[in-house]
Amino acid sequence: MKNKGIVFFLIILAIVIIVVVALDFNASKSDKLPENPYEFNVDQFSKIDTALILYKESRDFAISFSEPTGISILNDQIFIVGDKKMQIISPAGKLLNEVRLDKKPTCVFASTENIFVGFRKSLSVLNHEGVMISELNSFSDSSVITSITYRSGTIFVADAGKRMIRKYAPDGKLLGIIEGKSGTGQIHGFIIPSPYFDLAFNPDGELWVVNPGKHALENYTNQGALRTWWQASSITTEGFSGCCNPAHFAFLPDGSFVTSEKGIVRIKIYKPSGEFSGVVAAPSKFAENGHAPDVAVDNQGNIYALDIDKKMLRLFIKK
Repeated sequence: MKNKGIVFFLIILAIVIIVVVALDFNASKSDKLPENPYEFNVDQFSKIDTALILYKESRDFAISFSEPTGISILNDQIFIVGDKKMQIISPAGKLLNEVRLDKKPTCVFASTENIFVGFRKSLSVLNHEGVMISELNSFSDSSVITSITYRSGTIFVADAGKRMIRKYAPDGKLLGIIEGKSGTGQIHGFIIPSPYFDLAFNPDGELWVVNPGKHALENYTNQGALRTWWQASSITTEGFSGCCNPAHFAFLPDGSFVTSEKGIVRIKIYKPSGEFSGVVAAPSKFAENGHAPDVAVDNQGNIYALDIDKKMLRLFIKK
């Protein structure tokens, strides 16, 4: 009799344990969990006051790339790279030329002399018919080329993998490097947590470089001396947030900066002095948590955004 009582007790105890475990499992489902009071919600920062939006979308073009990666504009021609090709199109979206490439490009820059196409650890120099003139292969295995610009016979190459800017002559001779060190005791160099590292010359011929880990844009002499810089670290519309922003930038004809961000994807305008001016395109225009669109500006100050996620080229004009 005593043994039967023990067995009965154990059966009841097992049933109780099963019920408790089942209730606990059900309560632990994601749709049953209470709200996390410490969760950081960025939704409020994705909403833009319409009064701040200075541009409107004029048109967009579907592009025949599965993985578009870069854009450059020269006069009335738009150069787009991605997949294993480069396309040259007109502002109306007409295909003018297509050049096949032997590997996936990462960026492109068109100058009056040549077209420069960057790959992960090499660079090709093409003429305007798309014929290769030379190839620069003097990069390391850890190199990641993310941006190219050209001025006065010098090619400037942003190498995110090595966290430096390399300077080359058109024949491939290395002319020097820029490491982003100020020489004033703040020897931070370029802080690049992910492969976003852009550079460009403004209309006055001054070299500007993104230091993405510092949310800063820095101005260097062509010899590599830091001249000035501005920084905007904030999750609000007026600043840059995340591990590394802005991801891309370009210049308007008046010297204002056009910036593109990842994380909270948006395109904005900053005055030449670095003061926030307004918004080109709000996060609602782009895929949530999408890629930062590459940006380019034509001679009229119209802004072209290469939308990586939606696979299209989008034109924004001032309101």
